[in-house]
Order: sequence, then structure tokens, then C-alpha cells
Amino acid sequence: MIRPLSISLLSLVAAVSLAASAQQPPNDPSANPGRPTVSTPATLTPVGYLQFESGFLDATHSPEFSSQASFNEVIKLSLARRIELLASTEPFAHSHAEGQSANGTGGVSLGTQVVLHAGEGTRPTIALSYFRQVNGGDAPDLDVGSAQNSALLLVSADVKGFHYDTNYLFNEVIDTGIRRAQFGQTLSVSHPLGRKLGVSGEIWHFTQPFLRGNAVGNLWALNYNLRRNLVLDAGFNRGLTSTSTRWEVFAGFTYLLPHKLLPR
Repeated sequence: MIRPLSISLLSLVAAVSLAASAQQPPNDPSANPGRPTVSTPATLTPVGYLQFESGFLDATHSPEFSSQASFNEVIKLSLARRIELLASTEPFAHSHAEGQSANGTGGVSLGTQVVLHAGEGTRPTIALSYFRQVNGGDAPDLDVGSAQNSALLLVSADVKGFHYDTNYLFNEVIDTGIRRAQFGQTLSVSHPLGRKLGVSGEIWHFTQPFLRGNAVGNLWALNYNLRRNLVLDAGFNRGLTSTSTRWEVFAGFTYLLPHKLLPR
């Protein structure tokens, strides 16, 4: 069940949508959403423009909690055609576990992404990314845990009207001072349903070294391109193993600031 927090987020999205209803000049830059899929695009955001990826997540039946409602935020800024800075945070989470409820915050991670090969069409774009957690937070983690250090290989391309993003993740996770390696793979495929509407399907897998298990999920989402720089999204994820979060429902938006932050 989606809690009142999700209603607040959807109200915010509606307000933003109404404010952005005017037509945007065709030469303005376009947003490059990384949400709501687990996969991150290998391609970068427009150089010099700040992009915000904001969302609400409602999850149930995970190894560390029975339910959790949280907000999440990713901020991106490309310094050049091949270099991008990223920041990821979970500013608020309300969790239920073992009959108790608590409010908290998730971790804060900083990272960078570098394009190794800029492709076009069926020729894939290949990139490397690195994240470092600078604050662990106190909210319970989802089934994939929380990585102290994370390295990613990212590949994106278009094939016969379909777009795909695939990631290969190599994480370092820590529990009570013990360090373990975690591995993950994701594959997201999207296809337009019209000029502004699109659908995405994804399968993803992460090892769970401390549980000696595997988290596997199947995600489906819709996106609506309200403007070139504003994309709305909503969908769900279904966990496929006993140690996966059983259900996740999410909604959010990606907004690219229309004014360039960095000088040419």
C-alpha cells in the first residue's frame, strides 16, 4: 500500500508539471534520466547542466524491514563530454521492523563517471563509474545492501527501435567491520509507446555475501516526457527470491535545469 508520503510526492510532481506546461524551445538540452531503473545509462547528461533525479519508493518485506517508505535523490553534472560528477542520497526513510517504526536517513555517496567509448545507434557507448560512500546513514538497507565502494562497467546502445542499458557492478560491502565483495548485473530495455510515452523492463541480480543468497528482481516502469528537460516516471519491482524485497512501488521525475551552470 502506498503511504501518504507518496501522495505528497505525486502532488509535487503535479505542481511541477503544471508549471512546466509551456512549450520548450526545440534547441534546449534534453534530460538523460537514470531513474527509475536499477541500470544507469553509459551516456552522460548535457555538459554544464545540473540534473536532478527525485523519487519516492515504497517497499515491503525486505531482509532488514517489513516495510519502508523513502525519498531518494541523485544529482548529476557533466564537466565535459566524457566526465560526469554524481551524488546520491536518501534524505528520509520511514521504516517498520520487528514491530517497531523509526525515521532515519540513508547513505550519501559521491562518484564520477567517465565515457571510454562514445557510440551512436547500434554502436554501444561504454563507460566506467566509481562511487564512494561518505555517510552510511541509519535507515535499514534494501535487499542489495549498501556499498562502501562501488565500481561499474556501463554499456548503452539502440537496436531496432529498442534502447538498452546494462551494468556490471563490483562492490565492497561492510557489516560489523567485516568486508565482503558483492557482484551485480543489470539489463534494462526500453521502447517508446508514442512521441512522449515510453515503457521499460529490467531484470537485475546482486549477490548477498552476508546472507549467502542472491537478490533478483524484475522491474517495469512507464515514463512520460512532459518537456525535453522534464520526465515523469512510475512503476514497480517484484523480488524473485526469498531474500529479495518482495514489492517496490515508485514514482518520481528527472529535471534538467534549463540554464547552464558552467561557462563554455
